[in-house]
Amino acid sequence: MASSLSVSKITTPNTNSASLPESLRSRSIKTCFLPFNNTNHFKTNLSASSLTTTRENRFVTSLRIRCSQTDGNGVPAKRTVLHDLYEKQGQSPWYDNLCRPVTDLIPLIESGVRGVTSNPAIFQKAISSSSAYNDQFRELVQAGKDIDSAYWELVVKDIQDACKLFESIYDQTDGGDGYVSVEVSPRLAEDTEGTIEAAKWLHKVVSRPNVYIKIPATAACVPSIKEVIANGISVNVTLIFSLERYEAVIDAYLDGLEASGLNDLSRVTSVASFFVSRVDTLIDKMLEKIGTPEALDLRGKAAVAQAALAYQLYQRKFSGPRWEALVKKGAKKQRLLWASTSVKNPAYPDTLYVAPLIGPDTVSTMPDQALQAFIDHGAVARTIDSNASEAEGIYNAIQKLGIDWSYVGSQLELEGVDSFKKAFDSLLDSLQEKAKSLKLVSK
Repeated sequence: MASSLSVSKITTPNTNSASLPESLRSRSIKTCFLPFNNTNHFKTNLSASSLTTTRENRFVTSLRIRCSQTDGNGVPAKRTVLHDLYEKQGQSPWYDNLCRPVTDLIPLIESGVRGVTSNPAIFQKAISSSSAYNDQFRELVQAGKDIDSAYWELVVKDIQDACKLFESIYDQTDGGDGYVSVEVSPRLAEDTEGTIEAAKWLHKVVSRPNVYIKIPATAACVPSIKEVIANGISVNVTLIFSLERYEAVIDAYLDGLEASGLNDLSRVTSVASFFVSRVDTLIDKMLEKIGTPEALDLRGKAAVAQAALAYQLYQRKFSGPRWEALVKKGAKKQRLLWASTSVKNPAYPDTLYVAPLIGPDTVSTMPDQALQAFIDHGAVARTIDSNASEAEGIYNAIQKLGIDWSYVGSQLELEGVDSFKKAFDSLLDSLQEKAKSLKLVSK
């Protein structure tokens, strides 16, 4: 008989089932449902032999998955490919979205999601399109908070609540997983000192061990990364679009660990968010402009090829005498995180930026579309370094066509920072208007 998990009725979430060892899982199987809050939903019937998918138009629908029943206490431990992704290949699936009610994350955690990423665009969408924030916002404005301060209090509450949900994963992995990311103001992307101070402030006000402070990998903020790591603050470095900048990010992490003066480095961790799909979006346009058969044949291949080379760089940098000296102090590798994993071109497979990038000690953060697609028909196998020579060949072929990878990285960085700034400013404007409509402020 099918059992249904109603998020709205859950008051005390139990996330322990997210990481149960194989030995504790029963052999009995039953059907469970995972609700997804998305306008485009798929109802998936997962059996041992086949997958069938039907599109539904309801606002809230479900992913039907196999799940097993634990022995003794009757707590469901749902099994999806996300569990296999982590347990068999060492890659952590994270969710690239956050909104209220934060308890909507509970079924995702039970399905194998092990962390959350957010950014200014995600919060712009969440806060401006939902009434769930109105009561807190009203109280903040009535208390005399300005719009900027009110925004950060809304954000910090969501981050704290999400951190609580992932706390058991953080504890079970000894600080290796279960993180929630929150980004400093995008207005600080060219301000080294401002970013350092903002990161320290955010870390202090969130006050959760499993929070990642997101810092953009701009030239101005690379020194900020070193300083923030040196202060013992864990960091998600975001908006990485090129191998050159990625290497600078790794060096900043290593420099920060060495400069920290800490004897135990085990609680200072980091991920490097390497963006994927946006690379193809830009390079595909350039290839189409060139227009030769060779150029057109390379469409949709650039992003995954560069990511595969980034993984090679990761392996080289986190080995050797320098790294081994840090390991003796408890240092953990700065994991590669694949970001921007949703497919922008509908002609491409919907798991294009997830399936070819599976490898140990990595993270894949997926928005709804990519997450649903991978749960539905994703295959779990180590793929990130399955054909390194082909990746290098694609990378070099694109360069030989006259496409400058450095330009691509710089252009995408500018676009990324600008996009987050616009989202941030738009949200503050909408909050100002909301405050006016509530007749609580007049400006």
